[in-house]
Amino acid sequence: MELHRKLFSELTLDELYELLRIRSDVFVVEQDCVYQDMDYDDQQSIHLWLTEGGKVVALCRVCPAGTHMQEVSIGRVITTERGKGYGKLIMQEGINAAKEYFGADRIDIEAQEYAKGFYELVGFRQSSDPFILDGIPHIKMTYKE
Repeated sequence: MELHRKLFSELTLDELYELLRIRSDVFVVEQDCVYQDMDYDDQQSIHLWLTEGGKVVALCRVCPAGTHMQEVSIGRVITTERGKGYGKLIMQEGINAAKEYFGADRIDIEAQEYAKGFYELVGFRQSSDPFILDGIPHIKMTYKE
């Protein structure tokens, strides 16, 4: 397994295309959710993904404070092969990147409500009431050192 960690400006066209393709496959097609994925936060974010045998198996992005959310945040979390621990690993790497690149001691996420238990496994705690985002129930969750 290989971890990739790049700024937007460091991504190759093929890497960018593959990350956006996977995000579209999962969030737009699989979850049947029409929303604007490309939101101009990517350009300021750290992009992380795991590959196994050359195939992307998990990804996320880490956004600096003041872009996607007021605090440093992690988003666009996806695993292409579920139940293998890739999600937990990419989130742990996202937390590490948030600390390393942005000095974060607090990280926020907008989690789909059904995934609350997963995010609790890596140290996030619910910090808002449920709300609807792009037609899907979400909650804000926060990680603190």
